[in-house]
Amino acid sequence: MSSDLTPQDRAKQTAADAAAAIVEDGMLLGLGSGTTLRRFVRSLGARVAQGLKITGVPTSESTRALAVEVGVPVADLNDVGELDLVLDGADEIDPHGQMIKGGGGNLLWEKIVATAGRRFVAVIDETKPVAHLGAFPLPVEVVRFGWRATARQIRGLFVESGFLEPVLKLRGGEAAPFLTDSGHYILDCALGEITHPEPLAIALDRIPGVVENGLFIDIARSAIIGRLDGTVETLIYD
Repeated sequence: MSSDLTPQDRAKQTAADAAAAIVEDGMLLGLGSGTTLRRFVRSLGARVAQGLKITGVPTSESTRALAVEVGVPVADLNDVGELDLVLDGADEIDPHGQMIKGGGGNLLWEKIVATAGRRFVAVIDETKPVAHLGAFPLPVEVVRFGWRATARQIRGLFVESGFLEPVLKLRGGEAAPFLTDSGHYILDCALGEITHPEPLAIALDRIPGVVENGLFIDIARSAIIGRLDGTVETLIYD
């Protein structure tokens, strides 16, 4: 491992290597996005070069490009059946395995792939587990048409839900807004502590114009956590 890596980089690499080690021959894998998962895909590529036979279904165009670069065979989700295992990161994960995802801008594709697999494993470093979700702004993916009207409804929902001063920001700003791989905008919503994520996720998805939200509820079954001291911990969620 390179000596110029930060402790967090090393923790991410440790988690990535541990995740690649659990992949079995013949598996159909969901390949997540983000910095830790890029390390995982590279570690997986090294195993493929040694003879591992797997197929990956990427959650973003950037993950697809990296997988091809390192020799990991890829397929479109439309062309395969149920995935054996999905490995992806998280921006936050609480003690029950509930997550906030979407910091990298791929939440829609990530949630589609996450729910297409038999088992989801979060691959994270030790900064990601939290007691309560919400310190990380909640991404909400919205269609571009009428996005201001959608944002007003989202804000109203937050206030009704007890978030008295929600701050919604268009990712990238209005001059050069960020576009997801599906061509949508993302609103990053600073709420503070989210004590009841499940009903909030359901209510967000009922708003016209909301494509998907970054609350991943009852999806993660376990987490592989890279520690800053170089060790790995695995957590199992009920």
